[in-house]
Amino acid sequence: MNPLSKNDVVAVIGAGTMGAGIAQVAAQFGHSVLLFDKAEGAAQAGLDRTAKGLVRLVESGKMSAEAKDALLARIQPTETIADLASARLVIEAIVENLAVKQAVFSELEGLCAENTILATNTSSISVTAIGAGLKRPENLVGMHFFNPAPVMKLVEVIKGLATDNQVAQQVFDLAQAWGKHTVMAKSTPGFIVNRVARPFYAEGLRVLQEGGADEATIDAIAREAGQFRMGPFELMDLIGHDVNYAVTSSVFDAYYGDQRFLPSLIQKDLVEAGFHGRKTGRGFYDYAAEAVKPEPSTFDLQDAPNAVTVVGNLGVAEALVARIESAGISLTRTTGVEDQAGEIQIGSLRLALTDGRMATERNAAQPDQEWVLFDLALDYSKATRIALAAADQASELALKQAAGLFQALGMKVSVIDDVAGMVLMRTVAMLANEGADAVNQQVCDVAAVDIAMQSGVNYPKGPLAWADQVGLAHVHQVLCNLVITYGEDRYRPSPLLRRKVFGAQNFHG
Repeated sequence: MNPLSKNDVVAVIGAGTMGAGIAQVAAQFGHSVLLFDKAEGAAQAGLDRTAKGLVRLVESGKMSAEAKDALLARIQPTETIADLASARLVIEAIVENLAVKQAVFSELEGLCAENTILATNTSSISVTAIGAGLKRPENLVGMHFFNPAPVMKLVEVIKGLATDNQVAQQVFDLAQAWGKHTVMAKSTPGFIVNRVARPFYAEGLRVLQEGGADEATIDAIAREAGQFRMGPFELMDLIGHDVNYAVTSSVFDAYYGDQRFLPSLIQKDLVEAGFHGRKTGRGFYDYAAEAVKPEPSTFDLQDAPNAVTVVGNLGVAEALVARIESAGISLTRTTGVEDQAGEIQIGSLRLALTDGRMATERNAAQPDQEWVLFDLALDYSKATRIALAAADQASELALKQAAGLFQALGMKVSVIDDVAGMVLMRTVAMLANEGADAVNQQVCDVAAVDIAMQSGVNYPKGPLAWADQVGLAHVHQVLCNLVITYGEDRYRPSPLLRRKVFGAQNFHG
């Protein structure tokens, strides 16, 4: 089978936002593109929308008028599916319905050449199932773009059980030639992104359900400590709760009720109320013109401590030492305990990175001390907000001392309730755990997990690379402690994560 090239005709079925966007990507590379939609006039309407978008690029100086005209000239709207017979690659971007997709591809098999590659842009339906009714299922492959296709870099290439490896590789190579960040995965529920991303929403919802913090505070922690572009509640409102809840429910059902994918009753209520997010004017937030978005909880400014003592190794939070010294606070390090898990001491106050236990639980083991835990941050040298959780045994003074320290470092402080694993730590641990399980179950490789999550949903760091940074032993400990706290299979560590920990290895290098 000859490799796909710029000279091959590409056809796209479905002229909605996604289909027209895919057609634009292919035409921009240089393909002649046939755009078909069964709705009368829809293909031309899709091309017209594309033209308007390109005009804006020309007006902003991001594209020349000549390049715009040449790109549009390469897209030909068609009124009948028979017009697609000459295509070497046909990409379907239509309704998420198994029977409809099977019928379209079956018709295409009777129209196109035997070596025509058929690709589905499905985000949730098994590629294996779509291909099951075809005469040549080996020619069918998943080619999952992310919306908007001309902007989003990721393409997941999905191999069904019958997909020919050479076919999958050709589509992979072509997507890379189109300038996409391309990953290969097996056809399993959620593929990579829609599977691995579930904890980003689920853990925020769990913390909210337990009264750990409100939506605005959780979102601010995710953005300002984790450097995510959006917090989980902002993102769910943007995606739409009807869509997000449906994906979660689909993955949950497909994995036979695995508790890792358990849908949230909070989100179910929003869906049933019709509060789907931005598109309906109300979700977790109110989007009415006169509405004021709530502010995150931020602790009042406190006095900075004069001196602190650092005992042991702060690990991923070691950058705090330089910030403390830069703030002019006297810092003493206890020697001879470099292998000990680190803590910051201010009198009887013990400040430590959460390990998945509640602060109250840690304090119970050392009742002569007062424990306040701090949450994970992507980069402690740059974080502008930090979450703190105080033990029930800790005094108000201890909490004020802890807040004063971080405020002296230039961070806003959000005090949350004492929930196990806090906000970012439990979220990142679960993201990494799900990524590790995808690798362990042979869905994809380590690199694909991190590429997919950074390129597909704009994560600031791949979850497996982030876990390496935190320390796999610490991530594993967080998950084990969450299992103890909740007594749920949901937090069970992936066998691959355990293997890496006991083998003293990282996911990368």
